[in-house]
Formats: sequence, C-alpha cells, structure tokens
Amino acid sequence: MLELTGPTLPRRSRAVALLATGAALTATLLGAASGTALAEPTAAKAPAKAAAAPDISLANVKAHLSQLQSIASANGGNRAHGRSGYKASIDYVKGKLDAAGFTTSVQQFTSGGSTGYNLVADWPGGDANHVLFAGAHLDSVSAGPGINDNGSGSAAVLETALTVAREGYKPGKHLRFAWWGAEELGMVGSRYYVNNLPATERAKIDGYLNFDMLASPNAGYFVYDDDPTIEGVFKTWFAGKNISTEIETEGDGRSDHAPFKSAGIRVGGLFSGAETRKSAAQAQKWGGTAGQAFDRCYHSSCDSTSNINDKALDLNSDAIAHAVWTLSGGSTDPGGTSFENAADVAIPDAGAAVESSISVTGRTGNAPSALKVGVDIKHTWRGDLVVDLVGPSGRAYRVKSSSGSDSADNVVETFTVDASSETANGTWKLRVQDIGAQDSGYIDSWKLTF
Repeated sequence: MLELTGPTLPRRSRAVALLATGAALTATLLGAASGTALAEPTAAKAPAKAAAAPDISLANVKAHLSQLQSIASANGGNRAHGRSGYKASIDYVKGKLDAAGFTTSVQQFTSGGSTGYNLVADWPGGDANHVLFAGAHLDSVSAGPGINDNGSGSAAVLETALTVAREGYKPGKHLRFAWWGAEELGMVGSRYYVNNLPATERAKIDGYLNFDMLASPNAGYFVYDDDPTIEGVFKTWFAGKNISTEIETEGDGRSDHAPFKSAGIRVGGLFSGAETRKSAAQAQKWGGTAGQAFDRCYHSSCDSTSNINDKALDLNSDAIAHAVWTLSGGSTDPGGTSFENAADVAIPDAGAAVESSISVTGRTGNAPSALKVGVDIKHTWRGDLVVDLVGPSGRAYRVKSSSGSDSADNVVETFTVDASSETANGTWKLRVQDIGAQDSGYIDSWKLTF
C-alpha cells in the first residue's frame, strides 16, 4: 500500500499444510441470474441448486506467498517496480493463470525510467457488458519482500481466480482479475490501465474490488465504504462469522481502487491495517495488542512470510470468494460429467511411481481436446513430484514436471489435457512419482471432467 507521503525506501515450513474446509455461503446475487451447481463430483449431474462460494485454501494462498518470498530472496530481497523480482513475480502469477485456462495479457508502462507491468486475466464466459473486476498490487517497496504488502492481497486474489477455474464456475457477469505494478510509486500501473481504457469499456465494469494488505500481524478487519452494495456484501459476510468490521479510513485513496473510483466506477475492498496503532477498543473486539501498529513491518525488510496472520489471511481470502460469487452470479458447473477416485494412495519417498485409476463408462467417441484433470496431492515438497495422466491407450500425458525450485506444499490444481486421440471410455490413471528424498505424501483424490 502506498504511503500518504510517498514510498518508503529504506523458510518456508516443510510440514504438510491442511487445506481449509468450510461451509459455503448462500449467494445473494446482484442483478445476475442464478444457475446450477455441481455437488461432489460423480459420474452424473447433481440436482440444480444455487451456486455458493467455496472455501479458499489457506494452504494454497500461503504456498503462493512462499513463492513470492523465494522470488524476493533470489532477487536482492525485494519485488519492487523496475527490479528483477517484480518481473519474476508477474511471470509466476501468469504461469498459474495460463495453466488454469485464463486469457492473460501483460500491459507495459514506464515509470521512473523503468518498465513496469500490469497483468490482467479474464475468465471465459459471462456477460461481457457487465464485468466484475478484482485486483491487487503485486509490487513491493525496495526495502523488503512485501509479503503482507501486498503479497497477501495478490496471493488471495490469485487463489480465488484459480478456485474459479478449479470449480468450473460459470459467472453471470464476466470475471476479470488484475495484478498491478508500481502501486508503491503512486498507483502508477492501475492509473495507466484505467486512463488507457476506452470509455465504452469503462462503462462495462460494474464494480472493482481491491485487496491491499490482508494479513497484518496485529490485524483489524476494515471494509471500504465507497459503494453501499459492495460494502454490504462484505459486512454481511463478516457479521455471519461474528466479526465486527470498521470502515477503512487509514488507506483511503492510497491504493489501486482510487483510479477506478475517479473514473466513476463503483469500488470496494478489504484491508487489515498498516502503520496506524490499534486502539484499546479494537484490541478488545479483534484481539491483538493495543497501542501497537497493525503491521510493525510495514514497508520494512521484516515484511516476510513470518509477518503473516493466518487467521486474517484465511478470513479475508474467503470473503473475497464470497464477494466474487455473490456479485457475479452464476453456477458452479464444469460443463460435463465428472468421474472421481477419492481413495488415498501413498507416494513412496524417492521411490517407484504409483497409480490411481478411474474407470470411465457411458461416454461416446473420444475424450475432449480440453479434458480437465483435477488433482489433489498432499506432499511436503511438491517440486519432487512428476505427475502424468495415462489414457486408456497407455499413452502418458505429462501434467507436472519436477522442479528443484518449487518448494511449496501440495499439488491442488486443475490441468487441461488434449486427450482427443483417446477413446473416452476405459481406464484412466494418474501416475505420480517422487524423485527426490526426504519428503513424503499421498494422492488424496483426483477427477476427470469431460
């Protein structure tokens, strides 16, 4: 988050993280049609029901933060505009979105003599004349890695977008996500985007949601009050969790919603506090320490992965999903029949490959050119894993290679495979091998969606 007076210049855990599970909230749609939802994946469609936001995996969000920390550590300790760490951050986020089926574009701009980048990702479908937009700035200050400011918002928005893909969400409105550059220099990236957006395209944006600093260690729960409808969606969600919120004033106009608001676009968002000190009344209702800054590492070198409040990050990530689902309207339906194997299969450490099988029946013709392979593998070092889909013909399709630099936990992703040369009916296998020592895991579940 940008300071009022301008920018300040001044290991990961190898334990298996448990994916958060929670009850989905019923969507209150904002001028959009409701649809059908797919329940637990089976070989047949579930009865129609209103789509509701899924739980966002805290483990996955923290895995993104670990990657941003690694990027900063490998690039001079920061991810600031014009530095190699920022470009590497853009490349990381873009790679995840491209693999999930988003249409991505990178917009370049210049600030301070250096090239900056905005990353914009569109989810296919939805009413193109009604766009719901969510974003966060991806840059840090030069003083540190910027894991709370604003790795937290960037990672939460990224995992929400990936969950949209994983769930096969079909929004009533068109969904767009963005990661902005050079926010710390005065919202340069987001302002460039808005200023270069034709008036006809601006008019299609029904709302922009901004997320800047969501996991402050001494966290507060602040909601933007710029638009009453968007504000109400967030406040109602937190009230359902018995959490009182306050109007966000500390960072008002200091983040990337400001250019959108100035252009007449409705905005909203969440914030967990920066350099302002928590009052006694706030400590009483939210916990934490009165008289201490919400984030004592704000714009400092100590804004690392140890500067994260897991509870605040988890709650705010789920609130983002709730707002995206509620304000976009739609259905969770991958658009076809799903087959799943939920039996656990142990993966031996540095051992032979193991397989989990799914028998597909009742299909005609060949498999699609965009077969969805949903994978949930628990593992303490995902970089050790090689993952293949094996078709009924015995042909193997590589969906994940090993990587010595990928130190995060778990593989929870949906891969797209061109399996059009395979007959749809038959036995499909997920083949997984751990090629490195010292870490362990298991196939939790996997599914095919035709």
